[in-house]
Amino acid sequence: MTKPVSEIERRHSLGLRVIAIYKAIKSVSLIFVAFVAFGLHKEQNFEHLVHALEHLSLQDSSGMRWRLVGLLQQWGPSKFMAAGIVALAYAAIFATEGTGLWLRKHWAEWFTVIATGSLIPVEAYEMFHKFSWLKLGALIGNIVIVIYLIRLAMQPHGRKL
Repeated sequence: MTKPVSEIERRHSLGLRVIAIYKAIKSVSLIFVAFVAFGLHKEQNFEHLVHALEHLSLQDSSGMRWRLVGLLQQWGPSKFMAAGIVALAYAAIFATEGTGLWLRKHWAEWFTVIATGSLIPVEAYEMFHKFSWLKLGALIGNIVIVIYLIRLAMQPHGRKL
């Protein structure tokens, strides 16, 4: 006989699912970034991208395109392999978090608290160093996730209310 699921348990289940979907989106995005980075590791692909950016016929009043070209040339194709590996490592962490949370595993709550919480100081520094609304939103979102999961994870195992 299954016991009835309380409204609080349903809300927590929904909360975990929302966080899991967020982690899945981040994971898929990083896998895409990794494949692009691996492609730019090849000298011909890298040079093609730089050439395309240099000859793009767009109004660029802010000079962003030229800053990007300068950054790419400064990095060179060799650093993109490392960037791809780092992106895949983070994608694996996010996928592990998301899968565990989707399956309502208690270890995933703590794993996500530790992984997400450990990046909050870096995100705060980055936001204060060079403010953007996107950075502020990510910082607030991650703080909310950590607080929510700590409260949830500290509840008794058998019954999460």
